[in-house]
Amino acid sequence: MKPNILVVDDEPVARQSLSDILKLEGFAVTSAANGQAAVEYVRTHPVDVMIVDLRMPGMDGLEVVQVLNQLSPDTEVILLTAFGSTETAIQALRLRIHDYLLKPSSPAQVISSVKKALTHRAAKNQLRNVESEVVDEAMEIVTLKDGTEIDLSRRQIKHKTKVEHLTPAEGRLLRILIKNEGRVFSHRELVLLVQGYDTSQREAPEILRPLVSRLRHKLEQFPLLSEQVVSVRGTGYLYEGK
Repeated sequence: MKPNILVVDDEPVARQSLSDILKLEGFAVTSAANGQAAVEYVRTHPVDVMIVDLRMPGMDGLEVVQVLNQLSPDTEVILLTAFGSTETAIQALRLRIHDYLLKPSSPAQVISSVKKALTHRAAKNQLRNVESEVVDEAMEIVTLKDGTEIDLSRRQIKHKTKVEHLTPAEGRLLRILIKNEGRVFSHRELVLLVQGYDTSQREAPEILRPLVSRLRHKLEQFPLLSEQVVSVRGTGYLYEGK
């Protein structure tokens, strides 16, 4: 099935131009002349990517995105505007808008942004499936050969008289690794799964490093568990198993 793109712009020429560019790339494209029409469309149709103009009469682009985040949080958003400002860019980041393009953008820029948005959406769905599988089994207590017990639901590790409690983020990280034994997760995947937002492959290790450091410090009391959480150089982390 072709990805469904929704173009929202009150300027007929801009709306038609964007639609034509995307249709030539093989996407299924629908257009809306205002924010209210876009919201009504999203209520009844799945949308993979929305390209929305910032300044429109009635509901402006940011207002549309706020409603969209409630109706269809999986839809990726590209904000298109002729009026760039720091304030708008900051607001766009708060709303987790995928991209922010200034008018006029070239066809190549628009197509590149849409393709990246679709890739990002697919990656989020894949990781959500992994997380769902983990959550389904989250009540299990994992027991290691030396008697160390890991209660993943309570975020608690015990061995004889030693007891350590994990923070929610530390617990999520350890749970994801343990429940996917032998799988190497990239730094970027783990940031998305544990922290809930996407980042670049370059920035992800820096974001993850403090969390991993705190977790490793707590795991030092449990040598067998500690040695099974392994760093894969230049890639990410895995859990090697019992």
